[in-house]
Amino acid sequence: MSTTYPRPLVELERTLGYTFKNKMLLRTALTHSSFSNENKARKINVECNERLEFLGDSVLSIVVSEYLYDRFTKRPEGDLTKIRASVVCREALSKFAMSIGLGDYLLLGHGEELGHGRERPSILENAFEALLAAIFLDSGEEGKNQVAAFLLPLVIPEIDLLDSGNELSEYDHKTKLQQIVQQANGEILEYVVVGESGPDHRKIFEVEARLNSNVIGHGQGRTKREAEQNAAKEALTLFGEK
Repeated sequence: MSTTYPRPLVELERTLGYTFKNKMLLRTALTHSSFSNENKARKINVECNERLEFLGDSVLSIVVSEYLYDRFTKRPEGDLTKIRASVVCREALSKFAMSIGLGDYLLLGHGEELGHGRERPSILENAFEALLAAIFLDSGEEGKNQVAAFLLPLVIPEIDLLDSGNELSEYDHKTKLQQIVQQANGEILEYVVVGESGPDHRKIFEVEARLNSNVIGHGQGRTKREAEQNAAKEALTLFGEK
């Protein structure tokens, strides 16, 4: 089947600074499940990027973790975990995807196209991870190094921001919220999971921060901890905190 992409893939390769030997890997990384499903209904088999996304999640984690381990030789595990969580979250990954114009190259189903899927953070995040996996597989033995060469220039400025001033300590929104709540006696702060979505390897958790049973914040995340942090972050705005 001949597929027409919104923009020539050679332009994306130029942006990546990487030329694919196996172009099918790149095409698969850019294929959303909605496009695959529409073609399946026409008896045309088009693989979507979900399997690549699964692998890309791990590739992303190891590249970022290795960089943090080598850079912050004195930092405790807790700090490294916080930094990594910040730079591999949906907000960060979708921002990286937008910075390279990734949405302009995606193959989407008709419904996603009409629903502005090219700008949707979840779609951009997943495609970005799938792209990392495609580079990793296409590069063979140099896979991790090739991913790092593309990924780290995007990630390092975010890490630098966290490492400057008090950014890192302020990222722990739950601790900050707890300190505020404890200023009044008898206040009960809790985090309640109110929803889960997505496949088992890619769960998205929805959490509410509740103060004396009243909802004061809502957050989503790929782990319960991340969702709780995001709920606490939203709750902090009620107390005039940024």
